[in-house]
Amino acid sequence: MSRSAKKGPYVDPRVLKKVLAQKQTGDKAPIKTWSRSCQIPPEFVGHTLAVYNGKTFINVFVLEAMVGHRLGEFSPTRTFRSHGRVVAREISKT
Repeated sequence: MSRSAKKGPYVDPRVLKKVLAQKQTGDKAPIKTWSRSCQIPPEFVGHTLAVYNGKTFINVFVLEAMVGHRLGEFSPTRTFRSHGRVVAREISKT
């Protein structure tokens, strides 16, 4: 379900405050955040955010194309192993 247009996008105020403070100082250290549901506003462009995926923090460098998306989209929570293990065994037998 999408958010009401009248409310505007959800941007975590703590993360926004840290990004704006980092712009003032010019610091480039990653900002740790657990707020995966936070939407990316234009103020985040050019900053690195360490987004928690349930196990580790994944560094996400924000580009202009990411504006409007959520932070959790760039920090996958599941590890892909592989497809076709049965096929791999059949190929190795021949």
